[in-house]
Order: sequence, then C-alpha cells, then structure tokens
Amino acid sequence: MIRTFRSAFQWAALLTACTAFCHISPASAQTAPAPKSWTTAEDHRNMMEQLGIKALRPGPSGNEKAPNHANYDESIANPFPDYPEILRLKDGRPVTSPEMWWKLRRPEIVEDFEREVLGRVPANAPAIKWTVTRTVDDKVGPYPVVAKELTGRADNTACPEITVEIKIVVVTPAWARKPVPLMIMFGRDALPSAPVPAAFARFAALAGTDPHATVQLIAAGWGYAMLNPGSVQADNGAGLTKGIIGLANKGQPRKPEDWGALRAWAWGASRALDYLETDSAVDARHVGIEGVSRYGKAALVTMAFDTRFAVALVGSSGEGGVKPHRRNFGEAVENLTGSGEYHWMAGNFLKYGAAEAAFGSKNAGDIPVDSHQLIALCAPRLTFISYGVPEKGDAKWLDQQGSFMATVAAGAAFRLLGVNDTGVAGDYRQAKMPPVNTSLLNGSLAWRQHDGGHTDGPNWKYFIPWASRAIRYTAPPLPPVAADLPVPRTDANSIIAHAQLVEKAKQGRIDVYFVG
Repeated sequence: MIRTFRSAFQWAALLTACTAFCHISPASAQTAPAPKSWTTAEDHRNMMEQLGIKALRPGPSGNEKAPNHANYDESIANPFPDYPEILRLKDGRPVTSPEMWWKLRRPEIVEDFEREVLGRVPANAPAIKWTVTRTVDDKVGPYPVVAKELTGRADNTACPEITVEIKIVVVTPAWARKPVPLMIMFGRDALPSAPVPAAFARFAALAGTDPHATVQLIAAGWGYAMLNPGSVQADNGAGLTKGIIGLANKGQPRKPEDWGALRAWAWGASRALDYLETDSAVDARHVGIEGVSRYGKAALVTMAFDTRFAVALVGSSGEGGVKPHRRNFGEAVENLTGSGEYHWMAGNFLKYGAAEAAFGSKNAGDIPVDSHQLIALCAPRLTFISYGVPEKGDAKWLDQQGSFMATVAAGAAFRLLGVNDTGVAGDYRQAKMPPVNTSLLNGSLAWRQHDGGHTDGPNWKYFIPWASRAIRYTAPPLPPVAADLPVPRTDANSIIAHAQLVEKAKQGRIDVYFVG
C-alpha cells in the first residue's frame, strides 16, 4: 500500500511539474514571423543598413548625353590594370598543377565569389519534385519533336505561404534512337507550336536571317530545354522575400552573404539538370547552358558553379558576367549596387559601391575576384563567349574589349588543365579584340563577336558544330520532310555561304541572287 501510494504521488507530482514546465502563455508563444512584403526600395535600404552603408555612389548612365554618362575613353578605362591572379594561392604560392587547382586554388576563388559577389546557396535550399504535366508530338521548323512540359514544385513545408513552381519545356528530336546532347536555355517555357507574343518575336528578330536557335539545334540532333527564370526567382528586389530565395529564408530579408537572383537562376538550371539526368532521351553527360544579357550572366554562373554542365554559350553578358568589374568602361559596379540591379548579387556586393559607410568606402579595385576568374571556374569545359556590335544594338555599355581581355586572362586555367584556350598569346592587358566575325574556336575556351545586335543568334551556326566536334557527337540522319514544307538552312556552311552571298548582292558585287 505504501509503495503504491508513493508511486501514485510521484506520478501526480511529475504530472504537475510537467504541466507547469510545458505551459506557454500566449504572450510568450514563439511563432514564425509572417513573410515580409517589402518594396525594392525598402529591401535595398535594409541591406545598406545591415552593412553600415550610409551612401552609395550613383552608377553611370548609358545615355552618352547625360551629365553622368559612362566612360567610353580607352585611355582611362583601366584604373585597376592588374587583375587578381588566377594561378596564385592566397599564401603567395604559384599554382603549378591540376591537383593544386582543384584542391586549393579553385575553392579559394569559389569562396570569394560566394561571400562577396554572388552569394551562397543555403544548405536548406528546398528539394524540388518534378512532374511531367504534358507530353506532345510537335514540330520545330519542319522537324518532328517530342515536347514535354514540366513543373518542379519546391518543398514549402517550412513556409507554406510561399509557393515556387519551376517551369521548363524539354524538346528532343523524335527520330533520335539514342540519347541526345541538350542545351538548357533561359527563356519562355512554351511548346514549340505555341504562338509567340509580340515582345518575344521582336527579340527573335534580332538574331537576323538565320533559322532560330531551336531549329538549328534540333536539325543538328540536339535537344533543348526552355527554363523560365521568373518561375525560380523574380527579377526585382521586391521579390527577394518571395521565390526560391524567399522560400529558403521563410519570407524574411536576406543576410549579406545570401544568394542573389543570378545564383538562384543558376540553381534553377541545376535542378533542371537533376531532372534531365533521369530522362532517357537526354545524354546527361553533355548538357549545356545558354543565356543572353542578364541571363548570359546567369549562364556563366551556372557553368562556373555546377561542374556537371559540359558546355556554355554566354551571350552579351556585360557587367556581372564576362566584363571585368575593374574596367571603367560602360556599365560599372555602381550600377549593380543600385536599387535596379542589386538583387542579382549577394548583399555584400553593395560594399563595393559604398561612398560612405562604417567601414569607410570601397570600389571595384577592392573586390577580391573578377570576371576572368568566373570564366576560369568553367575550365576545362567548353565555354563560348559571344558578343555583337554596338552599331547593331549590342551597346558599348557591355564593354566588348574588356570582356575579351577577361577571356584571354581566363585562358591560364584552361591551359593548366590540359586544354586549349582562345589561342591568343601574351598579356591580357595588351590584348586587342580581333576583327568582327573572327572565330577563335580552336580550344575549349572560345570567343566570337558577330556583326549583329544584342543576341547570340548569329553565333549559333558556329557554336553547334564547335560543341559537336568537341564532344564527338554525330547527329542522326534527318527525317524526310514533306515536299510542301520549306526546309530552312541549318548546315553551318550553308548558312554562312548564304549570308555572304546576300551581303554581296546588297553591295552590288553580284548581279542576281535568289533568296530561297
């Protein structure tokens, strides 16, 4: 009886203590804060406050008539002529072997980019579950294809208020009997036969008279996947508490080392590659990434950080892409730290546009890395740098000359790893761009400035054969095309010869040339 009573007493006491300990009053309840819904200005100001920045230098204007117009004078374009060395460790030792690159130097460069420039992908980045929502037989030009619409839904268990659904369309040649190489392209996630909105048609026209890139790819036996970057992360500062960045942060503002939109878009491309590795129609060992302008920046970031990608076509990427931060020509660091573009970068990048801050001030010369090292992170894989000409709309703002210098400088990493670069010898500081339409395509690092505008369209006819040769890919024979369908020129030599003849006809150097 006594033992029973004492046992019951102990249980009662334990229950009372547990109740007292576990009781949480409404006032002390710990609930997750609601997701923020800030404007771009509010978010930008918050990051400045986190960093102790009182004022940022304004970025130059692209309008050459504006009082604060960008510099286009080469004589003052290189205030910081010495770029950080690619093949030297931080302790001063030279990098003399591939082993030193992979184990020591490359991780140093990655760390600097993640901490100071592009931001870190969080360890808790949500898992993506891919679902094929529709599969259709379609056509790209006259060629039959299989097109699949996919949705990649992010696990939002940690923050149900934010939903992220990544949208891609995967298109492969219907007649292929083996897995095909494929290019992921940042763009509109639409089936091939879907009507093209006027805005997209206008951009497509920039590519000139060549068949669309998708037609050239399919005709060459490649596939392609259109990845909608906006379905991963919005292209504005107000979206940083939403999208995949917002979901990972449970709707709260970024910290200075958190990823920006460029890294988020690249992460989305990597998740698309995760799916493609399961698709029997795709040769996942030979998947590439392509983009133009801001998406050219994202393509370069993708290639640099995910070594599964075999090839990249980086189009007109400018500042934040191939253009060196240290060049005073066209767009500048201060443009990227302003409220219009800061969301592309890590919060820490704002420090390099600071005019007045708790730490003083910083400028482009203080950034521990530069664009040539971002290109170097792609080595030894196939990396094609593409630009157009200012006369056709690929503005001087993008700094083609500086981008060429960075490409030449990056060659050191490619050579160290046993592959050819552009073939341009000598000091990158003295390197001058070759004439327009000169192809430097004899290595794994390639350069070509076409004579078109803000597009990589005119370079696809060079890129596809270059990449196919490098991966030793032989396309399957094309299927027969119905007699009443026009067959576009997709052979590179035919496209080039056609363009040359049209130009001669325009100049009156030949009497007649029938375009057909």
